[in-house]
Amino acid sequence: MLGARSPGAPIGVFDSGVGGLSVLRHIRAQYPNEHLMYVADSGHAPYGDKTEEYVVERALAVTEFLLAHGAKALVVACNTATVAAIKAVRLRYPELPVVGVEPGLKPAAAASRNGKVGVLATARTLKGEKFLQLREQISAATQAEFLLQPAIGLVDEIEKGNLQAPAIHAMLEKYVAPLLEQGADTLVLGCTHYPFVKSGIEQVLRAHARGDVTLIDTGDAVARQLGRLLEAAGLLRPELKPDATLRGYTTGDAAALAQAFGDLLGLAPELEKIDV
Repeated sequence: MLGARSPGAPIGVFDSGVGGLSVLRHIRAQYPNEHLMYVADSGHAPYGDKTEEYVVERALAVTEFLLAHGAKALVVACNTATVAAIKAVRLRYPELPVVGVEPGLKPAAAASRNGKVGVLATARTLKGEKFLQLREQISAATQAEFLLQPAIGLVDEIEKGNLQAPAIHAMLEKYVAPLLEQGADTLVLGCTHYPFVKSGIEQVLRAHARGDVTLIDTGDAVARQLGRLLEAAGLLRPELKPDATLRGYTTGDAAALAQAFGDLLGLAPELEKIDV
């Protein structure tokens, strides 16, 4: 049972690593007066090659940590964890406002001109029952064809921090090119890590003379949904309070998370290594 939560309490955000920072930046932009806590579960990353049971266990453990630190709402800023574990989180904490990261299949189908949508995601996301049901539902409603491409190893390379690394470029070429060859005119960035290599993806598109391909990133939509849930629950923090705080936690290397905050968001929050 959750205790009472106040509008002044922080929002908890978590991912297997630094990918969720791409969602955090949208939340900060839309709700600059909200207190935020971010957990990078880097000590147990990546989630994409783990079993569903393992991801559920980690999601519940991190959620418990954030609730113990007063979180009024939870953002599962990880596609793999959303697919595998968000149902379990909601069942355990039915009163907690919880927002997941849905693959942008619906907006992608609407944006596509030829009905062929490439989906770049982790293998775990693409195998998830939740994802497969969503794909079938939207495909039946729109007649869109979803071309699924697991990007094995890409999250690991992004976590290393050098977004211009040759290994990342080679992976993007390897995974994006087949989708282009199959005629995809829209590409879903189905992992929160992938927006950080958007420029590299665009480079691949240009190399294949496919500058017309639309990229779908759902971070903005996640932030808007969070706002709707907080407003419905009466939990939006009052405006005109410029003292919003941001704290970071990691089960991995605190120095690595500090570098990611600085390199990716230009921020230097207080950070703490945790054992969860």
